[in-house]
Order: sequence, then C-alpha cells, then structure tokens
Amino acid sequence: MSTEQIKKGHPKGLYFVFSTAMSERISYYGMRAIFTLYLTKALLMDKELASTIYGNYTGLVYLTPLIGGYIADRYWGMRRSILWGAILMLLGQLFMFFSALYYQNSDLAHWLMYIGLASLIFGNGFFKPNITTMVGSLYEPGDKRLDSAYTIFYMGVNVGAFIAPLLTGFLGDTGNPADFKWGFLAAAIGMFLSLVLFVGWKNKFLIGPNGEQLGIIAAGKVENNQSEKEKAPARSIRQNVREFLAWAVGGVVLFGVFHFALEFDIIGAFIFALCIVVPAYVISDRSLTKIEKQRIGVIYMIAFFVIFFWAAFEQAGASLTYFADEQTNREIFGWTMPASYFQSFNPVFVVAFAPLMSWLWLKLGSKNMEPASPTKQAMGLFLLSIGYLVIALGVQGVEPGVKVSIMWLTGLYFIHSMGELMLSPIGLSMVNKLAPVRFASLLMGIWYLSMATANKFAGMLSGLYPEAGKPKSFIGFEIATMYDFFMLFVVISGAAAVILFLLSKWLQKLMHGIK
Repeated sequence: MSTEQIKKGHPKGLYFVFSTAMSERISYYGMRAIFTLYLTKALLMDKELASTIYGNYTGLVYLTPLIGGYIADRYWGMRRSILWGAILMLLGQLFMFFSALYYQNSDLAHWLMYIGLASLIFGNGFFKPNITTMVGSLYEPGDKRLDSAYTIFYMGVNVGAFIAPLLTGFLGDTGNPADFKWGFLAAAIGMFLSLVLFVGWKNKFLIGPNGEQLGIIAAGKVENNQSEKEKAPARSIRQNVREFLAWAVGGVVLFGVFHFALEFDIIGAFIFALCIVVPAYVISDRSLTKIEKQRIGVIYMIAFFVIFFWAAFEQAGASLTYFADEQTNREIFGWTMPASYFQSFNPVFVVAFAPLMSWLWLKLGSKNMEPASPTKQAMGLFLLSIGYLVIALGVQGVEPGVKVSIMWLTGLYFIHSMGELMLSPIGLSMVNKLAPVRFASLLMGIWYLSMATANKFAGMLSGLYPEAGKPKSFIGFEIATMYDFFMLFVVISGAAAVILFLLSKWLQKLMHGIK
C-alpha cells in the first residue's frame, strides 16, 4: 500500500457505518448513564446489589456477540444480523421505559426491566460484532488505512456516547424518580433512528472494495466449504457430536469450579467458564493452519490483558457514578450538574482527539514507524493506571462525605480517554486483520467475550466501593477509604501494562508481518 493510496481517504461506507453505530450508541450509553441511578433511586436498591445487576447486564451484553457472530458467519450474514439486533434493542429500550413508568409497582417494574435487559442483551449480540466487522470489510486485506478507519469508527461511537448521557441525564436524572422514564424513552428514539438509517441506506453504502454488496451472504458459506475440503479430512457427524460434548462437559466443570469452589454468582460463573471454553474450542478447529492459529493466539493473549483495562475503565457506569453523585462538588456558577453528565466527559475527549490519533497512525505508518498493536495497547493500560493514580492522590486524606473538586474526576476521564484511544480501536482493527475471513465475526465475538468478562469483573470490583459500616476487602487488600479503592485499580492496570509491554515483541513475531 503506497503513500499515494493512503491519501485517497476512506470509502463512503465508513461514514455510513459511523452514523449507524453512533445512533445505536446514543441508545446504549443513554440507558447506561442512568441505569444504576434508576436502580438505587427509583427501585431503591443498595449499591452492592445495583453494581451486581449492572455487572451482569454489561457482562452479558458483551457475551452475546458470540452468538451473533456465529450466526452471522454461518447462516444469516452480517446485514440480517444487524437488522434483527436493532429491532430487539429497540424493543428492549421500550420495556425499560415501561419499567420506569410503573416504578412504584415494584414487582411489575422489575419484570419489565428484566425483559428489557434480556432484549437489549440479545439484540446487542447480533448488532455489535457485525457492525464492527463491517468496517474491515470495506477495505482490501493489508490496507494500511485500517487502524485509521477503526479510529474514525470509534469516534462515531463516542459521538453517540457523548450525546447520550447529556440527553438522558437532562430528561431522566432530575432528582424525581418518575422522570427516569423519559431518559429511557430518549434511548429508544436513538435506537429507532439507527434502525431507520440502516434499513434506508444499507444497499447504497455497504459496498466492498471490488464493488460487491457486503454482508448479504454468510462468510462461512463462501469460504468454509473450500477451506475444509483443502485443509481438513472428512469427519462424521458422530465425531462432531463427540467433540462438542467433550467441550460442553469441560464448560460444565469450569462452571462448577467458578460457582461452587470460588463462590461466584451463576452469571459470573457462566461468563468466566465461557471465556475459557469457547476460545479453546474455536482455535481447535482442524481447518486452521499453523499461522492462523498463531495469529488467533495473539488475539486471545491481548484479549486477556484487555480484561484488566475494561474492568477498571467500566467503573464509569457504577462506582465512578456513585463517586460523582456523592463525593464530587458539581456546583458550576450556581448550577448543580447531574452526576450522569460525567459519562459524557470520556467520549468528548475521544471525539476531540481521535482525529489526531488517526492522523498520527497514518503518518507513522507511511514512514514504517508505527508501533505494533500490542505495544499500543500496553501504552493504553499504562495511561489507565496513571488516571487512577491521579484521582487516588486527589482523595488521599479526605474525610468521608467531603466533596472534592470536579477537576480530579475530569483529569481521570481525560487520561483514560487517551488510553482508550491507544487500546480499543486498535484492538478492533487487530482482530479484523488477524482473523481468518471465515471466522471474522465469530472472533470479533470472542474479542467482545473478553469485554463481557471485564464488565462482569467491573461490577464485582464496583461492589467494593467503600460504604460506612460495611467492611470490604479484595484478595487480602482492605478497602476502607476511596484512596484504597482507587489504588486497587492503579495496581491491577499497571501490572497488566508492564507484562504486556514485555511480551509485545514476542506477540509481534506471532502476527507474521501484520502490525
């Protein structure tokens, strides 16, 4: 790919996917911005229970892309999967609206909420891995614009994430529990816009580099038949069933270990067991070559470190929201800013700096100076650790109940945003570049499975948020103050950054020339 080719810019389809994903993210992040506040202020749950439900929801949201990716690759294709995902998420947001509408009827509100969460979880599973994989399909293999393209796509995601908390927070986070319904309704409207946009213009813009319509036929149907004939011996149905049952038994055993021996809740045990079994099952596929297995192995190893990034980063929707609500001075010229507005800080920083980061990768790529993906992601983890160190120093010695300056939380979100730009869009691009075409959506689903694990872990860690009269600890580390709580994330993300950096050159070799 020459420098001249790089200067041609990006296909129009990228900006169509950008807009579709942006509208859907208004829906997701709008709901998420007020979710824990709805649980604690309308449904009157304590923080620990609210954090558990939040972790279960966000964990499962990133688990179902495995299902959506598999069905898209094998049967439906990406377009049909995206369509049905959007419809399910729209229904889910409407159920959340009705839950908040009848919040005073506790039993009904809970049932409507759980139905809504289930619809959102499965809808996201069909939508998210396929809309993300669609970005890579717009480019030829080896196109050096891909990291830049995913950074632009990620900017679209964050435009939606910026608008969402402001909109749903203004309508729903008013101090009156009855108003949460308007925030959820706004999230439903965002999802409706995404659905209309996708249905109306998909045929015009979802066109590949060779002029073909993208995502209509499942990739596995096109490639799998030929690759299996060339690479793998014929296998009987009985052999396939035996193999599947063996992996299923392994999954059940792991579930038992997590649930009964380590005492994780059912959803946590389920997510953590799948996080081990499913990647192992996929990489054992006999049609994979040695190089393909090594490249997939790189995806898995980086995904493991990404768990520690997102477990700390996703405190934004739970513990950092509690901190903003209770211990941050939100007075600005006589106006008290809603706590939910803080969730717009990260995306506005990402939107502001994503073009600069995109330009930087293109510039370094044209000079063959661009760092490899593992190195970029180690840098992202390091910045995350620094962000928590800053706020830990800000709250050190502060008495419980005393509110600190808004600048501490603002500084954390700024540093985390820079780390996110180093890690998240690069990870999406890496999966697309390293994954065999016939497993593209499925491996994107496995990438999101690591985020499912991280989000569930984030909910567990958020439950350690200091509360008066409730002693808490993590692996012998006592959490008595906010300083202790934030330092826990400094240690977790900092250690992960150092180890990934030390492994980066070895991982780069296993990528076989792909950066």
